[in-house]
Amino acid sequence: MVETTLNAVPARTRGLGGYALFAALLSAAGLPIYIHAPKFYVDEFGVSLGALGAVLFALRLLDVVQDPLLGKLAAMTASARRFAVAIGVAVLCIGMTGLFAIPPFFSPVIWFALTLTLVFSAFSFLTISFYAQGVAKADKMHGSGHLRLARWRETGALLGVCAASIAPFLLITVMDAPFTGFAIGFAVLGLCAAALMQAEWSSAAPPKSLGFAVVLQDSQARRLLLIALVNAAPVAVSSTLFLFFVESRLDAPGQEGVLLLLFFLSAAGAAPIWGFWAQKYGIRPVLLTAMVLAVFAFGFAMTLEAGDVAMFTLICIATGAAMGADLTLLPAAFASRMAKIAPNAAEGFGLWAFVSKLSLAFAAVLLLPMLERSGFTSGGVNSDASLWLLTLLYAGVPCALKVLAIGLLSTTKLEEG
Repeated sequence: MVETTLNAVPARTRGLGGYALFAALLSAAGLPIYIHAPKFYVDEFGVSLGALGAVLFALRLLDVVQDPLLGKLAAMTASARRFAVAIGVAVLCIGMTGLFAIPPFFSPVIWFALTLTLVFSAFSFLTISFYAQGVAKADKMHGSGHLRLARWRETGALLGVCAASIAPFLLITVMDAPFTGFAIGFAVLGLCAAALMQAEWSSAAPPKSLGFAVVLQDSQARRLLLIALVNAAPVAVSSTLFLFFVESRLDAPGQEGVLLLLFFLSAAGAAPIWGFWAQKYGIRPVLLTAMVLAVFAFGFAMTLEAGDVAMFTLICIATGAAMGADLTLLPAAFASRMAKIAPNAAEGFGLWAFVSKLSLAFAAVLLLPMLERSGFTSGGVNSDASLWLLTLLYAGVPCALKVLAIGLLSTTKLEEG
């Protein structure tokens, strides 16, 4: 009976569950790092916000050199991608374990930098390989293949972000070292994702390396990369400051986990809806609608004060829903464009991975030191001026960036498919 059911599934649509779980693994090693790691190292090891921001930015500068090389490596190892990906998953899990589960053997700042280097390097290589493989998969699917694959992939990614973001808050109720449990859970997820995705990795001969020129010479691809940079920055800013905002501005310590859960569940629940509407009405108008929703939500967040948790709950739902569109539709548009101009160029997804991480780096290097210089202290007594700066950075900056992204998207033609 099971075999009959499996055979009834069209070959072009099989394996989408593997894409969803692997996307969950990658997303758990992305945004949640910026949510948890800075506060974890401040609270546990007394590292300054400025030092953490400097390390995060320095690692992004490393990516300027590293990501192009990883893109080329992903292309060169296409004939042995299954093996290369297995190594990448192992490095990712080792780095995550060192970051959260193993006490630093030496200076916490240096330990933070070294373990994050492992995490970010593996993350980049796996993301490039994963999205390049997705292009080949989507091309075998009839109809709007890239949008259908994106719905599975990005919904899985959002669920992964959701689980990784709230896991430490749930684990703290059952164990003394919740981040150790978090790291162990991540390793288990890595094993499961690698196993389920194993059959999907192609073993084609390495394609001719086209470098970045074919992508950067295409005006639409350049525009999509610029939109991705500007549009991802609000998520980077709000994610980096979320825990600080809830604890200090709203004066609601202990409620971070519930609010994060609402935020990411809203994103995950909205993602397939945005995808359905995009197939019906087109990517650009649907994405613009989501961006406008985010502008209103962040604008309203500027008015919040201590105790406004109920109102912030609504803002979490609205901004989460808007993020669901960002993380689903823009990658689908870029993948569709890559399928037309460079279907075998993994380097294009190296650029996409770099742009996505660059916004997180700028958020860390600019915002964390600014807060520290204002006299802000995590979990301490803060002045009205430092709390207002926290509000301005958390809500005002994303609002302005979203308006800029709306302007860019309004004048850009997007590929559908």
